[in-house]
Amino acid sequence: MFHDNKTFSSFSTDDLAKAKDFYGNILGIETKENQMGTLELHLGQGGMGMIYPKPDHKPATFTVLNFLVEDIEKAIGELTGKGVAMEQYDFGQGMKTNEKGIMSNPDGGSIAWLKDPAGNILSIIQEK
Repeated sequence: MFHDNKTFSSFSTDDLAKAKDFYGNILGIETKENQMGTLELHLGQGGMGMIYPKPDHKPATFTVLNFLVEDIEKAIGELTGKGVAMEQYDFGQGMKTNEKGIMSNPDGGSIAWLKDPAGNILSIIQEK
């Protein structure tokens, strides 16, 4: 039924101005505040996202937005150069991030995580 429909994801924040600064100035995403008081994210290749203010916001405990990159080391270098801290995880059984926050997947890809100012989890993924 929804196979050909356009889609977008949405998640909350406790401070829309901080979200706009982080997504627009730090991540370099085109943002737009709309008439409903939400922040639109205009993502690559026509993708969209929406961030809405929520006074009793609680950060998601899971990844809410994933960014595919060609060079994860370069992306992380740029982010840390802007003061963004990468998350450190240890999932056990040898699955943990390295000192840069990168976890290599058995399939040859890599993933790293960071949080936005509201504590929502984002990931950077380099496929094989």
